[in-house]
Amino acid sequence: MSSQIYRQFDPWRPSPVQEVSRQQVLKSHYFSVDQVNYLAVGDEPFERSILNEERGDTIAILALDAQGRIPLVEQYRLPTHRWTLEVPAGHPKNEQERPVDVAARKLQEEAGFRAEHFTQFARFINTPSFSNQHTSLFYAQGLTPTDRAHLGPETPRQEVRMYTLAEAYRMVIAGTILDAKSVIAILRAKNGFAELN
Repeated sequence: MSSQIYRQFDPWRPSPVQEVSRQQVLKSHYFSVDQVNYLAVGDEPFERSILNEERGDTIAILALDAQGRIPLVEQYRLPTHRWTLEVPAGHPKNEQERPVDVAARKLQEEAGFRAEHFTQFARFINTPSFSNQHTSLFYAQGLTPTDRAHLGPETPRQEVRMYTLAEAYRMVIAGTILDAKSVIAILRAKNGFAELN
């Protein structure tokens, strides 16, 4: 097999399909859903449901305390009917709330920490096959414990567990941590944050 590259990847080249119509069929606090009709090559019609994120990126925070530990939040997730361990994360309250402000708010609300420094270190598309949702990952340093907020009815006893990066990495490899944003953040941290310091 040849390793020769014949054409550089161009994510912005013209679309192979034509959008014919779009109708919003659902709007909620975090997202909306559009029913979209397309024409493929050869004028073949097809339909898709597209999930649109409201108010900007999801923001997630990988925070390291002075002992090199990461706060991971226990969450009960209704769609999958299971508990997860996740880095703190959330959405803007409105279109004016800046990503770094969301990071500071969610770190305090979910994990009970304030941070001196925030650095964005990654951004990714969550599920490009049916959604335009992006997640921005922030690295937080200089942690100070503070009070947490009550987060909602689905997780009445939300616990924060502190793990070293090595422990969190082993839980990713073992499949204990399955949440995508947490997996990406921990693997990226394991690869090193020297360039962010």
